[in-house]
Amino acid sequence: MPSCRDDISGNNTIRPFFSNLVALQGSEKYLNEDCLNLTLDPYQCFFPQYVLPNIKTPYFILNSAYDVYQFHHIFVPPSSDPRGQWSHCKADPSACSTSQIATLQGLRSAMLTALKPFEDEPKVGMFVNSCFAHCQSELQDTWFAPNSPTLQNETIAELVGDWYFERDAAQAIDCAYPCDSSCHNIIPFN
Repeated sequence: MPSCRDDISGNNTIRPFFSNLVALQGSEKYLNEDCLNLTLDPYQCFFPQYVLPNIKTPYFILNSAYDVYQFHHIFVPPSSDPRGQWSHCKADPSACSTSQIATLQGLRSAMLTALKPFEDEPKVGMFVNSCFAHCQSELQDTWFAPNSPTLQNETIAELVGDWYFERDAAQAIDCAYPCDSSCHNIIPFN
């Protein structure tokens, strides 16, 4: 099973991209200093599992366990699927084979393992659902509409409000796909 940064072929195709991005933009001097002191590769400080332990202020994690951008461009980039065996799965999660779903569950497990140290932290809020989506906060349909995705009977906006106003622990992590019937599986990245 590939690691959370490896693609389905076992290659880390995202590493050169972020390494080059840091070099091109001269970003290293602006990255979290504590993170830089703990890692050998500055590009890693773009990834939450490396930078979150060094953030002192409260923060809220809003992400899908099956982020479409990560799924299409990091986990199953075209270079790792030259025969297009994942094309139907990428276009429609219900078309994924049993082995593809098992592979995607590995991606979800890697994410949850990375989040484990932050569970039960009062300054950290979380809404991690099992929708195939990216950026779930900019649309009314996914933020606070009558049919918005929910976890523990709360929309994203309600859980963020609980966290912001310190009304509750405000951490919710969904069960594995396909359990969540409230999802808006938004698959824009091809």
